[in-house]
Amino acid sequence: MDLKSLTLLVEIIDAGNLSEAARRLKVSRANISYHLSRLEQSIGLQLVRRTTRRIEPTEIGLRLYEHGRAIRNELLAAQESVSSLGQSLQGRVRVSVPSGYGQWVMADWLLDFKRLYPGIVLDVMFENRVEDLMRDEVDIAVRVMSEPPQNLVARDMGVLRYVACVSAAYAREHGVPGQLSDLRTAPLITAAVVGRQLRVAAYLDDERHEVLLEPTLISENFLFLRQAVLAGLGVGLVPDYLVQDDVRQGTLVTALDAWRLSIFGTNMYMLYMPDHHHTRATSTFIDFMLARSRTTETDCAPCPSNTHS
Repeated sequence: MDLKSLTLLVEIIDAGNLSEAARRLKVSRANISYHLSRLEQSIGLQLVRRTTRRIEPTEIGLRLYEHGRAIRNELLAAQESVSSLGQSLQGRVRVSVPSGYGQWVMADWLLDFKRLYPGIVLDVMFENRVEDLMRDEVDIAVRVMSEPPQNLVARDMGVLRYVACVSAAYAREHGVPGQLSDLRTAPLITAAVVGRQLRVAAYLDDERHEVLLEPTLISENFLFLRQAVLAGLGVGLVPDYLVQDDVRQGTLVTALDAWRLSIFGTNMYMLYMPDHHHTRATSTFIDFMLARSRTTETDCAPCPSNTHS
């Protein structure tokens, strides 16, 4: 067994099936299958169990995988050290950020990082899926969720707060929701799954409540949601970062301030695959973003609300 064969085994197990491994390595599936069979024949043991959709390593396959992964990561680190001698930090970082949080909060962080490290190619996608990370389309994904997937490394970037809010003109004409149940009959503006009821978790002190709602205006474009609320079209249920300035200026007023509201999750997480080699560029990016998120969370505590009762 040589290093090339061991590296191939690592790629196959990381990919989860032969077709995905072939796609990543830019070779045919038959080529992958042939070399895997040759490897198993050379050591006289089965290394993976094949099913219709996935492959799972056997006990000996898993041992070889762990050795091979460690060797591959050391080789990648050594190659990077040699290639970066005498140079500023270089490389490529592929990151996926949520459409709203990415544009409203992280955009300045990303631009600051690029100014600080001009040699790094920053490939940014504004997405709300986790699958892009699983398919190896990105190195890092930032997502809103209550509980991160167990098969990913999750770094906490802070609490995400949702607020119920209306325009000042709407409040004067219609009032504001005084009870959680009032949201059921209010014209609701929010980001939800089209065609499905919106399940909102609401916390009052230590008590957890749930309410099913049917929004009348739905979009993943958070700028559009903010404009709709400012236009007086209904009650916005949106992240607080979206409307903090409007609340401070008095153009929007909040309601149900005693409640902590959550739609898609309560925390923002930075996610990446475990045991994947991180280049110096990727590691630097992770540290930079986590530091900025901690600073932002400290500086941006919930702002004083303009409320109507």
